[in-house]
Amino acid sequence: MSRFCIYLGSREGRDPQFLEAAPRLGTELAQRGHGLVYGGARVGLMGSLADAVMAAGGEAIGVMPDHLVEREQAHHGLTELVRVRNMHERKASMAAHADAFIMLPGGIGTLEEFFEAWTWRYLGLHDKPIGVLDTAGFYAPLLAFLDNTVEHGFLNGRTRAELVDATEPAELLDALERRLATIG
Repeated sequence: MSRFCIYLGSREGRDPQFLEAAPRLGTELAQRGHGLVYGGARVGLMGSLADAVMAAGGEAIGVMPDHLVEREQAHHGLTELVRVRNMHERKASMAAHADAFIMLPGGIGTLEEFFEAWTWRYLGLHDKPIGVLDTAGFYAPLLAFLDNTVEHGFLNGRTRAELVDATEPAELLDALERRLATIG
């Protein structure tokens, strides 16, 4: 079993497609025998994803700093809720538990955590696959921006190519599983 660290919003967002994609991904993960590692909230896209994983018989590990347990409304029905002291420990724990990373729609916290994981890959701190689920074109402007950074010489093409993107959960998981098979 591989564990996928998924970064996503603790809010639902305004487009109902966001709230539909998160549980589809969760169900698909569990049905393929994969586990979930995520931020540990029971609300928003986070809660929807975790509930779907659990409903499909999968493993769901949440990682949340003590100071956010009440603020983010921690999910206490998970396989495991790991409490850590701060955000730095949260990110390190999530990465340590994961075999691959995925980003779904979310805000600045989602982006910050995802880009740190991708940066760690770039720096050679891990070789875990990394992907973006571009639900309803949410990340299309970001992906175009990343392509632009390659064109302008601020990101090499190989690093950009390491980032898998897809619009459907099954398609993204297929691509990430292929990459997992080459490293493990």
